[in-house]
Amino acid sequence: MTAKTVLIVDDEAPIREMIAVALEMADYRVLEADNAQDAHAMVVDHQPDLVLLDWMMPGTSGIELARRLKREEATAELPIIMLTAKGEEDNKIQGLEAGADDYITKPFSPRELVARLKAVLRRATPRGIEDPVEVGGLLLDPVSHRVSVDGRSLEMGPTEYRLLQFFMTHQERAYTRGQLLDQVWGGNVYVEERTVDVHIRRLRKALGEPHHQLIQTVRGTGYRFSAKG
Repeated sequence: MTAKTVLIVDDEAPIREMIAVALEMADYRVLEADNAQDAHAMVVDHQPDLVLLDWMMPGTSGIELARRLKREEATAELPIIMLTAKGEEDNKIQGLEAGADDYITKPFSPRELVARLKAVLRRATPRGIEDPVEVGGLLLDPVSHRVSVDGRSLEMGPTEYRLLQFFMTHQERAYTRGQLLDQVWGGNVYVEERTVDVHIRRLRKALGEPHHQLIQTVRGTGYRFSAKG
């Protein structure tokens, strides 16, 4: 199964390091940020599966960042676990009301953290999100990260793979280049919209005949994935 990515947001380096070691031993990919501003940029760019968020940080607090993430459409469903030294019930309620999915009071054991994290991720993963997607003999398997046509494996770069995965899970809708940049590259990545055209060409070449026709150019708009021709 593809490793889940967890973003650790805490201004104390020793705590981040302790959590990172525990998560890496449990086969998670780890990202780290020591303030809310960097954390928000990393969420947009790297789209982690879960955020471990410290309550008390200099500048923007963890609770403020949690509220912001839950307000924004692109991150509203992102699971958040609050880490805090505050154990009082009122603070727990405040954290949960801000949108946190769980709440762990310091000090905590790495084993407890990993167990709670697994439970939150289980609840947050929609049923079927890791199921293979198939259209007319073209098969994309999110778990193995492979694409094949009638059993023959296709070679493509990571950006082309992400583009194809987005298209195959959002069929029959036209997307502008700007929307594709936000969804596939991340909103904080500053690249020309024409970059999308380059990767669309590469993706069509990787798909070959006749499946390249699934990716249609919509004049005046952008692109659409459609099996309807």
